Amino acid sequence: MKAVGVKSLKAKLSEYLRLVKSGETVLVTERDQVVAEIRPANRQEIMSPLEQFLDQGQESGTICLRTEDSKRFPPVEKIQWLKAPDSEGILNFLRDE
Repeated sequence: MKAVGVKSLKAKLSEYLRLVKSGETVLVTERDQVVAEIRPANRQEIMSPLEQFLDQGQESGTICLRTEDSKRFPPVEKIQWLKAPDSEGILNFLRDE
C-alpha cells in the first residue's frame, strides 16, 4: 500500500494507475490526511450482464457451466430412429394378412 499526496498524484497519475492495475492500493493524502483510496476494481463490478447472469445461475444451482473435467466425457452417440411406415405401407401389410 502506498500513500501519495494530491499534487504528486496529479503529476504522476499514469505511474500510480499502473501500480493499481498490478494490484497495489494507493492512498491519496491531503495535508497528511488520507482523503481517498484508489484500488483495483472488484471483479464483480466489471462483469458483463451475461457474466453476472451466468455467475448467479451457477451460484443458485440452476446453471452448470462446463469445466475441464467435463471434457473427459465421450460425445453422445447418435440415435438410430426407425422410419415410420406410411399409409400405403400399412394398407399393403393389412392386405397381405
